[in-house]
Amino acid sequence: MDTNRRNFVKTGAAALAAVGIHNTLGGSVLAPSGVLGANEKINLALIGARNMGWYDLEDLLKQPNMECKTLCDVDDSVLKEKAGELVKLGLKKPNLEKDYRKVLDDKDIDAVIVGTPDHWHCLPVVEACQAGKHVYVEKPLGNSIGEINAMLDAARRYKSLVQVGQQQRSGSHWKNAIEFVRSGKLGTIRHVKFWANFNYGAGNKPVPDSVPPAGVDYDLWLGPAPLRPFNQNRFHGSWRMFRDYGGGLMTDWGVHLVDMGLWAMDVKTSPTSVQSLGGNFASRENALEMPDTLTVLYEMDGYNMSWEHNGGVETGPYDQNYGVMFMGSNGTLVADRDRWRIFPEGNNDGLRMDPLEDQPSDHKSHINHCENFVRAIRYGDALAAEIGIGYLSALYSHLGNISYRAGEKVVYDEKARKISSSKLADSLVTPEYRKPWLFPSI
Repeated sequence: MDTNRRNFVKTGAAALAAVGIHNTLGGSVLAPSGVLGANEKINLALIGARNMGWYDLEDLLKQPNMECKTLCDVDDSVLKEKAGELVKLGLKKPNLEKDYRKVLDDKDIDAVIVGTPDHWHCLPVVEACQAGKHVYVEKPLGNSIGEINAMLDAARRYKSLVQVGQQQRSGSHWKNAIEFVRSGKLGTIRHVKFWANFNYGAGNKPVPDSVPPAGVDYDLWLGPAPLRPFNQNRFHGSWRMFRDYGGGLMTDWGVHLVDMGLWAMDVKTSPTSVQSLGGNFASRENALEMPDTLTVLYEMDGYNMSWEHNGGVETGPYDQNYGVMFMGSNGTLVADRDRWRIFPEGNNDGLRMDPLEDQPSDHKSHINHCENFVRAIRYGDALAAEIGIGYLSALYSHLGNISYRAGEKVVYDEKARKISSSKLADSLVTPEYRKPWLFPSI
């Protein structure tokens, strides 16, 4: 492959990112390069091939001139299954690897998808940036505040394009909802509320520890997380309810929904303070560490912002099990992935704002997000959810969990990168990595 072309793919769009500005709805606006043609192939690798990582790969491969060169997963059965699916689609059989470091050593790979469990986001993303590759990483950006700080530093230092899988940023009906909130038609916004009620948030029934499945490199799956016996509840499908690997509903859905509030209210910094209350109230016998019930109050300037989740139920406000609400003096806007709606306020003089028909989604946010990532690499288009966006929503979500774990209100000093209000809470900012894995130093 032409060396000059390869070098541009790896560095050209990233260099443009360094001189980007910000548009009115967030994201870095990059000057179009006009250098890399649409006919140039981009080689992809997928690290973490189950579930969302695979979904990301499918939609990225729908873009012109994309090829999956390598699949990487610690589970042989996953590698075999997904490689077979690519062949069935008439695509070239990819290389198969278990260790992500071998993927990053391949100089022909232009971009990687990181679809691993949350505790395995940081090291591959940081090292991919160091290797001059662009990254599409699933949300939340990382499994701790310390990790997302390191990832942000790496992307900025090495000028890699990092798209976070917060695909709502590429949804047309979400963009329209945000524009409506910003239009002032709702009047003064006094409360921004998010909620997520899902059955899986209550965890599973306990099962005994066991031997890892055949073909799984369990030590590599644990990676920097503490050494523990294998347990199916802490593995495929349910790992996010254990804090070594994920942050429960707060980080799973929180980053998506809180991001919409930060976007609409044009928030660029950490909250003034965060106070959480919750516990495992409904599923005391189940296997989970993250709370099945949580309420978080974010102290903002001039309005309230709150989060709540309830695992084990799927009912919620406005007959939606999840959503975002912007309560204004003239009316309230409520949104989810299917639509957004307006509920006008009224008094004896009539309605304070005009009614509006429900605004449906076209359900193309994910494929739009993947197309946006490819166009950012090829032409320098603005990333819809560049790493700074993923960083901020992850920060808000992790602060909610830290306040719950510490049992107190927390104040985060974003400049010093520490929780200034509590030594206990501050000790939860950065995890201790299990040897021989080292926490990245940028």
